[in-house]
Amino acid sequence: MTYRVRYSPLAAKFLRKLDPHAKSIVMKWVDTHLEGCTNPRACGKGLTGDRSTEWRYRVGIYRLIADIRDDLLLIQIADVNRRDKVYRS
Repeated sequence: MTYRVRYSPLAAKFLRKLDPHAKSIVMKWVDTHLEGCTNPRACGKGLTGDRSTEWRYRVGIYRLIADIRDDLLLIQIADVNRRDKVYRS
């Protein structure tokens, strides 16, 4: 049983705006570590407080915020941004 990755409109919009090199780094990391994985929590870290249902993944200076849906075997990437901006919402 493997997980699929989906991007929210906000995350997809940010990825479109990234320069090609940074975008390829983020996309390659997602393809290598999350797409088709059996345990998406192995390479991430759970958030705390009011965002305790979400997970974060660190890819260089970027952070991916994701909601892991075990019932659907789905990783919904909600946001992608620089570390200093991703937690503001």
